[in-house]
Amino acid sequence: MHPVSTMSDSYIQNLFAERIGGASYGKSQAIYKFEKIKRAKAAARQAKPDLTLIDMGVGEPDEMAFPQVVATLQQEAAKPENRGYADNGGMEFREAAVRYMEAVFGVAGLDPAQHVIHSIGSKTALSLLPACYINPGDVVLMTTPGYPVLGTHGSYYGGEVYNLPLTRENDFLPDLEAIPADILGRAKMLVLNYPNNPTGASAPREFFEKVVLFARTHEIVVIQDAAYAALIFEGEPISILQVPGGIDVAVELHSLSKSYNMTGWRIGFVVGNPLMVQAYGDVKDNSDSGQFLGIQKAAAVALDHPEITREITAKYSRRMDLLVDALNDLGFSAEKPKGSFFLYVAAPKTATRDGSTTAFETGEDFSQWLIHEQLISTVPWDNAGSYVRFSVTFAARGEPAEKEIIAEIKSRLSPYQFDF
Repeated sequence: MHPVSTMSDSYIQNLFAERIGGASYGKSQAIYKFEKIKRAKAAARQAKPDLTLIDMGVGEPDEMAFPQVVATLQQEAAKPENRGYADNGGMEFREAAVRYMEAVFGVAGLDPAQHVIHSIGSKTALSLLPACYINPGDVVLMTTPGYPVLGTHGSYYGGEVYNLPLTRENDFLPDLEAIPADILGRAKMLVLNYPNNPTGASAPREFFEKVVLFARTHEIVVIQDAAYAALIFEGEPISILQVPGGIDVAVELHSLSKSYNMTGWRIGFVVGNPLMVQAYGDVKDNSDSGQFLGIQKAAAVALDHPEITREITAKYSRRMDLLVDALNDLGFSAEKPKGSFFLYVAAPKTATRDGSTTAFETGEDFSQWLIHEQLISTVPWDNAGSYVRFSVTFAARGEPAEKEIIAEIKSRLSPYQFDF
């Protein structure tokens, strides 16, 4: 039996790094947004056991990786030559990534040995990249709302995060010209994510051309998180590496998680400027021992079949049409995005039923009401206005089931009059 510590003032409490709270670590009563959603879902299920929870908040695919990819992993996992450390190797995967970039984005002439390196998913890449550039006092330019991981790790190194608000008025693109001169003078990294999480917005080629010029002018590196780049509903997929000069200032982070239903496989790649790729590889080499070669080889098969992504995208597009129509019938102002699987809509100010009105001051207020009262889970975003994010990755097998779920959402909300 292990002894249980009874020391109320343990010296360990004073040893935590300031980056995670220092001596106050573990004492905060603040609840992380997604933990709050998790708790709300559990409480709602208990309070209303006869009502099925409709989970529109989950940001990961609802289906398995495709059979040929799974079969390849099964075969490769049995081969002794794949059992060891992968480190930064796995040339088969790099070569497949080069073919993928040309086939899907039209980016030709990449060298698999210099321009590409695998990552254990985009989250890991985002966490490691600040180590390549950020010293105390340096600035990371990030869009908000957005995925905070790179900014968190930039802060760990003593850097400062400067947020660029994404607003509907600016098509959810950052206003680079509004950045103060003193911030630009200290900025080293610009972090983008298009198609965007959570807004679903896409960036046109003209925007990336502007970004490349901006980066060269102010001597800033660009990190384009392209996790949703191939999940588009109209037009052709866009890469910053298509733009003249893009490869001189940027790397893109590609992931198979969303585009190939491979979230748990943890595989992606960093592609672009060779010196930036090399720097990432050096930090990575001191941080992990590489993804299992069996997974890399299965992922290479996936990359050689971009039609898989097109099939997945068609499903999300179909679901998005149903959801947009349903919400607009209820009084929302929903617009189908050009890509991703996220629908970002303004939260109402009130909901009225039978003369009783509920007020919402924030997107989080509305999101919590949806969970507790209607058992519909969404994700709130209040960084640049009051919004909620619906994800069309909800669990449903086939079109009839999809239509039933959307019809049920509409049925639960139709008794209410929403005021925006």
